[in-house]
Amino acid sequence: MRVAGAGTALLNPETAKAMQAAPAMFASLRGYRAAWLSGDLIAGIMLAAIALPEQLATAKLAGFPPEAGLYAFAAGTIAFAALGTNRFASIGADSTTAPIFAASLGVLAAAGGAAYQGLAGILAIVVGTILLVVGVVRAGWVADLLSVPVTTGFLAGISVHIVVGQLPSLLGIANARGPLLAQIGAIALGLNRANPLTCVIGIAVLGIAVLAARVSERIPGALVGLIGAGVAVAAFNLRARGVTVIGALNVALPTLRFPALHDAGQLPAIVPLALVVAAVCVLQTAVVVRSFPSDTDAAGTDFAAIGVGSILAGLSGAFPVNSSPPRTAAAAAAGARSQLTGPIAVGVLAAIVAFFAGFAAYVPQAALAGVLMSIAVRIFRLHDMRKIARSSRWEIYLVLAGALLVIVLPIQTGMLLAIMLSLGHGVSLVMWPASTQLFQVRGSTIWWPDTGEHEVVDIPGIVVFAPSAPVNFTNAEYIRRRLLAVVARARAPVTLLVIEASGMTDIDYTGSQMLQGAIGTFAGRGIQVALARLIGPRAQAAATRSGLIAALGEHHVFLSVQEAVAALTHVQP
Repeated sequence: MRVAGAGTALLNPETAKAMQAAPAMFASLRGYRAAWLSGDLIAGIMLAAIALPEQLATAKLAGFPPEAGLYAFAAGTIAFAALGTNRFASIGADSTTAPIFAASLGVLAAAGGAAYQGLAGILAIVVGTILLVVGVVRAGWVADLLSVPVTTGFLAGISVHIVVGQLPSLLGIANARGPLLAQIGAIALGLNRANPLTCVIGIAVLGIAVLAARVSERIPGALVGLIGAGVAVAAFNLRARGVTVIGALNVALPTLRFPALHDAGQLPAIVPLALVVAAVCVLQTAVVVRSFPSDTDAAGTDFAAIGVGSILAGLSGAFPVNSSPPRTAAAAAAGARSQLTGPIAVGVLAAIVAFFAGFAAYVPQAALAGVLMSIAVRIFRLHDMRKIARSSRWEIYLVLAGALLVIVLPIQTGMLLAIMLSLGHGVSLVMWPASTQLFQVRGSTIWWPDTGEHEVVDIPGIVVFAPSAPVNFTNAEYIRRRLLAVVARARAPVTLLVIEASGMTDIDYTGSQMLQGAIGTFAGRGIQVALARLIGPRAQAAATRSGLIAALGEHHVFLSVQEAVAALTHVQP
């Protein structure tokens, strides 16, 4: 310890402080206790049981051989165990991001071919690099720019893509290509060639997986369905009756190498796609870390850890990885205490593949389609949509718009536009804030909007106006127009205007100039202007520096609306 301390002392104070603050390797094992091991073992086995069918199915969704999903899971899990800080997060192949990049890369190269897999590997490296940068500069706040309604909408759109994309496998007909609507048309034309046995298998696996998830996250319904389907195929020789199977798994260990690029001219198309996939990873990881916090969490580090996992996945012949809310929930519910759960799950999966890889020769493609459809059901958040509709009649249209953008347009374009829609929604709330007029609640000193919940009094000559946002260059003119309109609508000549400023958390130069101009305009009409409840420290400092307080006069700044009314008029509570 003395040597370490002496070494640190040789560094400048800033570097030493940064080294002490940096999370250590295997941070989730900090303070590990022997009593935790049983919980991690059970959770690891449970995680493996849940991850096995999901990772095989997601690899299919991504246009890869089934075993590539296991490579992605191993790369993401081991990297996060070593470098991540959250104790519970599960990383691996993700059904949210897979359809995004599969649809876009499928335009550049034939899905499943060497050129396609090379592009996906390069994409994984670029996505990982972006996530590393996000983690290093601690830019995870970008997840806050995506509203829940828009996020719910584009997840619903992705779920529709998953369902439509898996219908051919479930029906036992040829895969449909092209835009989503074209795929739906091709599937409709091929319904007369559907294999009833394939349909029964896919629907049965879907039903088992959905029912198990509703009962408990700890029940590996998808695995039970896959095993049952494989046993049925083997017992009744269903392959001879047209049921297609995934085939035996390739159990060879992956070798780390840079993916082959067959056409350098395709690289420019990778960057915008990588930005979209990385944005979804940041959003989903933020949800996971916030939903399952742990005492070892460090801001930004988990994004970087997933970035390293994505790079390793790309080098091992797989595709980008992401955190998984359902698997994380299952691991936490099973008693996970640290990231040791992940490597245990990887070891269990390796053992299963080593001894039972041949069993995959009996697992039907329809069963994987059923697993993927169960995931689609999970990310189609109908419960959240109902809550949004009940709380805001306007924001449910954001859900619908986000879904339609992803469904109707090419999925990458739809995702970008959905993100822009979310940002536009946030900007609109600042540009056109819901500023309101306040009235005195009868028999009290409280001033409140006239919502019908309380009996209010409209006192002649007094107008109280409450801007519900920081006043800045984006909304200053809008707030000025609202202020003039409220005064103009007053039923008696206005003698006092009180600006209730509790919502004005900040005031920029443009906003201050607007308010000072309004004060001058009203003063010319014989209207006094007062400021009440300017409680934000930044707003207070800005109001003083910009001359707003001086323009009002210090005797026109009050702690409450009622204090302003009592001081400047003869009205008492």
